[in-house]
Amino acid sequence: MALKGLDIFKLSPKKNCKECGSPTCMAFSMKVAQGAVSLDACPYFSEEAKAAMSEATAPPMKTIKVGTGDTEMTLGGETVLFRHEKTFVSKTRYAVDLCSSMDDALIDARLEELKHVDYDRIGERMYVEMIDVEYDPASGQDKYVELVKKADGHGRVLILDCQDVEVAKAALEICKASKPILNGANPSNYEEMSKIATEAGVALGVRGANEDELYDTLAALEKLGNKNLLFNACEGTAKAAFATAVQFRKAAIKDSNRTCGYPSIVNVSKIAKGDWHLQAALLSLFTVKYGSIVIAEHIGYAEALPLYGLRQNVFTDPQKPMKVAPGVYPINGGDENSICLTTVDFALTYFVVSGELERSGVPCNLIINDAGGLSVLTSWAAGKFSSTSISKFFEEQDIAGKIKNHKLVIPGKVAVLKGDLEAKMPGWEIIVGPREAVQLVKFLKDMQG
Repeated sequence: MALKGLDIFKLSPKKNCKECGSPTCMAFSMKVAQGAVSLDACPYFSEEAKAAMSEATAPPMKTIKVGTGDTEMTLGGETVLFRHEKTFVSKTRYAVDLCSSMDDALIDARLEELKHVDYDRIGERMYVEMIDVEYDPASGQDKYVELVKKADGHGRVLILDCQDVEVAKAALEICKASKPILNGANPSNYEEMSKIATEAGVALGVRGANEDELYDTLAALEKLGNKNLLFNACEGTAKAAFATAVQFRKAAIKDSNRTCGYPSIVNVSKIAKGDWHLQAALLSLFTVKYGSIVIAEHIGYAEALPLYGLRQNVFTDPQKPMKVAPGVYPINGGDENSICLTTVDFALTYFVVSGELERSGVPCNLIINDAGGLSVLTSWAAGKFSSTSISKFFEEQDIAGKIKNHKLVIPGKVAVLKGDLEAKMPGWEIIVGPREAVQLVKFLKDMQG
């Protein structure tokens, strides 16, 4: 049974130090009980108290870590079924499928293609994070081991898709230091697979012919003491995989059935083999409903652009505006003699505007003040992006003393601010810029003459 806020408060240090971000220990305890914050946010809980509460206060879905160093990532840890209820915690990760039965040319082509899907969007790196390495018994152990060696050098988390215990052991020996996922447990081999995975300290993927068999195997592994697990959604059809992913998530979140509370693996290359268009659609489906890892044969640039945009929208905290830190951002080697531009701190606006400024090649300074993480027109309407807020920020940061070029370009959509800014910022030449960011390249080049 989950602990109530009062139960947690009784075990709290009762210091009211505010270091956790809450005004009192009682307020913090209530947030922990609701799942809004982790118990680890308080540094003063005793180890005994933490041990007593850890199971009861843990998320209904297990948090699993895979990879190491720069490739380390978190899966699971979800507490809600729907994003608007609070937020989703761990974003869906994508993998490209390789198989030991493939010829070398195809394998090399898929590995090479990974390099082309790697870009930044709103401050987040978008790339294929994982490689699924599938074992085909017909190809033999040696070829599979060689394929694992080849895939291991590409800076991605590996999924060792192998249900043969001896082959899995040999493959894992090569790459266990990088903390791959051993995706090979089933009702007939789970004891041996669990032993291998536990000794190597890696997460274990579990399969079952249906939901009942899958659940029973997960329960059996828990009895062995292994809870570093993921489950494979049933792969027969898209309907079966979807039903498994949804039912297990609902059982974990709504019914507090922790045996169902593990991250999921959905292999859409098995569901729609050879049909890249259907796989792209299924990638989107399981990003929304509830694939922790989704594997496809192909994720090219055309598929990645809408897919990663969708993922970023789904896995953004709806309660927190996406914003960048206020400050002066030199672009293209901008210095004290470079022209200044200003806009709001809404992340999407910033990255769109800064991208166009970079494309222009003109040295400049992009000045961002606190506008509440809202768009230009929204923040202007709310009074957060006004002549007063801009002039105040310039004064507080001593922009005039740091930058000799006193030309300031403001967004064309708030041209109405020009007169007030000229009155409040004497010595500055206020220039009304274009209404759209895409027009900045021509605008700046025309200004240069």
